[in-house]
Amino acid sequence: MRVLMLLMWLPQLYGQGSPKLNPVVARMVGEVSRERIAETMGKLASFGTRGNFSAVDDEGHGIGAARRWLYAQFAAASPRLKVRLDTYKVKKQPRVFKDVEIVNVVAVLPGTRYPEQQILVSGHYDTLGRLPRPPVKPGEAPRPLTLEEEEKRAAAPAPGVSDDGSGVAAVLELARVLSQYEFEKTLVFVAFAGEELGLVGSRLYSQRAKAEKQEIEAVLNNDIIGTEVSEDGRRINRAVRIFSAGPGDSVSRQLAGYVREVGGRYYPRMEPWLIYRPDRFGRGGDHSPFAAQGYAAVRFTSAVENYAHQHSDSDTLENASPEYTANVARLEAAVAASLAMAPKPVDPTVTRTAGGRTVRLPDIGRGKASYDTVLGWKDPEPAPDLAGYAVVMRATTAPYWEREIFVGRETSYTMEGVDMDNYVFGVKAIDVEGNESVVSVFVAPAGDSNYKRKVETYE
Repeated sequence: MRVLMLLMWLPQLYGQGSPKLNPVVARMVGEVSRERIAETMGKLASFGTRGNFSAVDDEGHGIGAARRWLYAQFAAASPRLKVRLDTYKVKKQPRVFKDVEIVNVVAVLPGTRYPEQQILVSGHYDTLGRLPRPPVKPGEAPRPLTLEEEEKRAAAPAPGVSDDGSGVAAVLELARVLSQYEFEKTLVFVAFAGEELGLVGSRLYSQRAKAEKQEIEAVLNNDIIGTEVSEDGRRINRAVRIFSAGPGDSVSRQLAGYVREVGGRYYPRMEPWLIYRPDRFGRGGDHSPFAAQGYAAVRFTSAVENYAHQHSDSDTLENASPEYTANVARLEAAVAASLAMAPKPVDPTVTRTAGGRTVRLPDIGRGKASYDTVLGWKDPEPAPDLAGYAVVMRATTAPYWEREIFVGRETSYTMEGVDMDNYVFGVKAIDVEGNESVVSVFVAPAGDSNYKRKVETYE
């Protein structure tokens, strides 16, 4: 049976059973500079605070000065980068003690073939200081802070080197490196503001993107990628956590798997630890609003954090590791570049109509033999340099894809002797350079518990 003779890779693309590395992507990984990242982390700390309520018109202090510096750095990286300020007027609300202007700094590298298809690389440049709240007597509830007290807390020193100067330094360095090349898809580099106010900048950005029906294929968010030593002295400098929201085969989980497979292929020095949670307990990041809008989004975070330095005047360059940040950026350079060069993901669904109701379901069914699995997919705009498609499968309890077979440019495939009930299947597109799309999974729509009955009814 063919399933027992699965070919792991197309021979022309891969040799000795190993995936082919695109030398251009490998070159980009090698061009990431630890020194530039360290300079950026130090420069961001020099603004004293980048709090959302800090000075906007001071030349060297506060969030306004940081914003102008970031804009200038993006603009200087390449004339091909289209730099803009993404501005929102935010009214007083919980965690926002007065009206404030939230400004994201955005640099866009337009794609050459699929400019509408976007890959976002992000971090947040705002910071948060930490001052003690007024003491509360036993049995009494904390009183609301006065405006003067809120202003004082907002002005607290907040160098924010690891949280999240490290993430922004990675974004800026990736913008510098990748903007020297051309990509089929559009790369968007974003330094968000308002993260420390409840993900305000990214929430408003993602809502606008959804309303405008923007095609965001992936969000790679960097938040706290500057520490390798925890408070108790543990050191982990060869791994990074990748957080992704469920359910089990969500687009965010497939993106996380892509980071593991493709990123690890180009930069094995850093091991991506896939954490199947939206984020750390009780915490949040700028990837979350995008995931809530249905986009594939993951968070890169240090394998160990030092909580004593977060939201503190001790979150300085001396307590961070630019080398660790650079290693995460190298891993991410491979991921972002590969995604931007790869064919668009294929569509493994089919539209069926019955009883006046139309639904989209996975194009999977049984063949002539009851234990054959028939898979189909659509690719309305095949890439000119498309090599073909690969079908992947795994046990329902396995976290990663276990088998793969290249099927050429066909858009259907029969897995003989394979019971569709026992496995999870996916498909991805591969071009002649070996760049791969994210896997599209044959799963029922989220929340569709009536999937099997619908398939039987419509077929």
